[in-house]
Amino acid sequence: MNEKEVAELRRRLKPDKTSIRQLCGCYVNEKREIISMFGQSLGLMGQEETEAYLALFRRSLSGALGKNLIDLSFTTHQVADSEEHRLLMALRDTGLQEQTIVQHFFEQVVSSLHLEGQYLILLAADQYDVPWHGKDGQELEDASSDVFRYILCCICPVKQTKAALSYSYQENGFRSKAPDLVVAAPELGFLFPAFDDRAANLYNALYYTKNICENHQELVDSIFHIDLPMPAQTQKETFESVLSETLGEQCQYNVVQQLHQQLCEKIEAHKETRDPEPLVLSKGEVEELLEETGVSAKHLEQFGLQYDQQFGPDAALNARNLVDAKKFQLRTPDVVIQVKPGFSDLVTTRVIDGVQYILVCASEGVEVNGVPIHIAQLEKPEDPLE
Repeated sequence: MNEKEVAELRRRLKPDKTSIRQLCGCYVNEKREIISMFGQSLGLMGQEETEAYLALFRRSLSGALGKNLIDLSFTTHQVADSEEHRLLMALRDTGLQEQTIVQHFFEQVVSSLHLEGQYLILLAADQYDVPWHGKDGQELEDASSDVFRYILCCICPVKQTKAALSYSYQENGFRSKAPDLVVAAPELGFLFPAFDDRAANLYNALYYTKNICENHQELVDSIFHIDLPMPAQTQKETFESVLSETLGEQCQYNVVQQLHQQLCEKIEAHKETRDPEPLVLSKGEVEELLEETGVSAKHLEQFGLQYDQQFGPDAALNARNLVDAKKFQLRTPDVVIQVKPGFSDLVTTRVIDGVQYILVCASEGVEVNGVPIHIAQLEKPEDPLE
C-alpha cells in the first residue's frame, strides 16, 4: 500500500463517514487472562464514544510506511490453503458476526503476544464502496468502482491514572478523583486485506507498530506466519554499524556528513515528486553515494559483503530508515552537539598539536545558557626580543 491508499482509508474513520456498525473487544489483564469479551454497536453509542473508538483505529493506520506501517505478503500456498489465512478471511467474510471465530482470534492473540500490563484488543469490520476516480483525479461520489471489505485490528495498552484533584461543576469546587483505567493509543494493529490499487489484495496485509524498535514478531508468527523485516530502528543501527566496521579509517566526519546530506537531499527530492510510494535504495545505489564521498574501492567491496550478510544481497532499504532527515548530531563521551541538518557544513574536525577537535563556525549570535557572548580574539604572544 502507498501513502494515498492509507490516507483514503484513514479519512473514512470518522463518525459521519464510516460504515462500521459493529466492533468487538477483548480486555486482557497483566497476567494474560481474558477479563471480558464484548460486542458493541457504533450506532447505539454517543458521539464522543464513537469518535474515541474511531480515533484508536485511525492511529493504527498512522506513521511512516516502512517504519510504523509494514507490508506483509502471504505466499501462494498460504492463500490457497492455510489456517492463518482462513481465519482472517472468516473474520472478514462473516463481518465479525460469528462469536466463535472472533473468540478464537482473541485467544490466539493473547496466547502469543508478549505485552506488559493490561491491554484491549479491538476488531472492526467495514465495507467501503470505493468511489470511482476520473482521469483528472476527481472523486465521483455517485460512481462506485468496487466494494472493499476488510477488518481492522488495534491493540491498546490500558493504563491506570493517578489520583488527582478534579473540578466538579455540580459542586463548584475541586474534589479528589480516584485512579481510573484509560485506554491508551494503539501499540500494534493490522489491516486485512491490503488496499492495493484501491482494491482488495488478499495476498497482503498492512501491519502497524508504534515502537519502531520493537515489532512483536511473536504476534506476526501466530496470526500471519510471516517473517517481519528488521525493525526500522534496528535497520538504522545495523547500517551505521556496517559503515563503521567496513570503512575503517575512511569513516571520517566528511564522509558521514556528505552521506547524510546526500540521503536527506534524495528524501526531499522524492517528497517533492509527491510519489506515494516510499523511497527505497538498493545496495548498489548506496555504494554509489559512498563512492561520491571518496570511499575507496577496497572499502566499498567490504561494505558490499557486510551489507549482504546483514540485510541480504537483494535487500532494498527505506531511505528514511537509514537517516534522520530532521536531526544531525555529534557526540563525545562528555559533549553533544546538535546541528540543523542543512547546516552540517558549519562543523569540521581537526587535529591540532596532536589533539582531536570538533570546530563549529560561529560568526554571530552565540549564546551560553541564554546569555549572548563575545568570542575574544586570541592575542598574538609578545616577541621576547622586542
